[in-house]
Amino acid sequence: MDRRGLMKNAGVAGVLAAGLAPAVHAQAAVRWRLASSFTSSTANLFGAATAFANAVKAMSGGRFDVSVHAGGELMTPLGVVDAVQRGSIEMAHTLTSSFYEKDPAFAIGAGLPFGLDGEQMAAWMQAGNGRKLMNDFYAAYSMVGLEAGNTGMQMSGWYRRPIRSAADFQQLKVRATGGPMDAVMTRLGAVPQPVAVTDLRQALAKRRIDAAEWLGPTDDLALGLPGAVPYYYAPGWWTGGLNMSFLIGQKALAALSAEHKAIVEAAAAQAGAAMRARYDASNAIALKDLAARGVVVQLVPLAVMRAAYAAAKEVYADNNGKSPEWKKIHADYLSFQRGQLHLSRIGGAPTEAFVSKMQP
Repeated sequence: MDRRGLMKNAGVAGVLAAGLAPAVHAQAAVRWRLASSFTSSTANLFGAATAFANAVKAMSGGRFDVSVHAGGELMTPLGVVDAVQRGSIEMAHTLTSSFYEKDPAFAIGAGLPFGLDGEQMAAWMQAGNGRKLMNDFYAAYSMVGLEAGNTGMQMSGWYRRPIRSAADFQQLKVRATGGPMDAVMTRLGAVPQPVAVTDLRQALAKRRIDAAEWLGPTDDLALGLPGAVPYYYAPGWWTGGLNMSFLIGQKALAALSAEHKAIVEAAAAQAGAAMRARYDASNAIALKDLAARGVVVQLVPLAVMRAAYAAAKEVYADNNGKSPEWKKIHADYLSFQRGQLHLSRIGGAPTEAFVSKMQP
């Protein structure tokens, strides 16, 4: 071996000894705390947070650890946004429409009555202006948002008595959902009632409320809602699919290396896609289970849909006057929806309707 070769190898050995090999980038361990708004009993919802944390740890080779805390462990489920804003925790996992009272614009990132469905929401967020507009809004709260999965199809919920016209909502005690849904229900004459998700069946059975919606067939079965009241309605006009969010403190995100930032985004996308897939698969099975239990799904009458749609438009018009952020983001949201509806009318919906009729 010549002198030049010896020097070259010695140089490489020195780099390796110093721990500076190009292929090895030692990084300080990162420890984050994630507070979810959901309890561990909500398997699909809370599961997205644990899936995110597991993916981050695996992708980082264990150098980036996210401890996950269910709703109520570190703070109340509605305390997560304030905690991220203060820097008490690095990130939250939540449904942003729960913070509608802070600013109506929070709800747009979660889903609106008669709004985008799950696939359309993903398209608006990732390929339209959705994520940018929402993150411009979240910046006022020192946060950055990433999508954390969508529930897909929704149901209108469980009712003690049939809903034949908009008049049947008068003085109807319905579980409060937070966000624009409560505002729409109030305009229809209903009286939203605060009830914890875990208490829904008991509240219905003991007549504390007359109606309740949660998410869809999978979660309704898990809560034991079948049999509590006789009427089960579809479709879930109050949202085409609830979009969950990971809200990350700006300072915490800025402190990460480029590699770790990429890991956070990839892990969120992976966890969100898996959650949506689980819901689409399990909801179809749950619908069959409900039918086997004798549950008959009723369709919301067209007149009721029209009344609810009109009420939603009134709520949105009010929000335009309350929040400049709502007005700006919602205008883009509606423009995107018009394009998606046209696309569906031309492409997806006719084929889906045909195949549905042809299937035994």
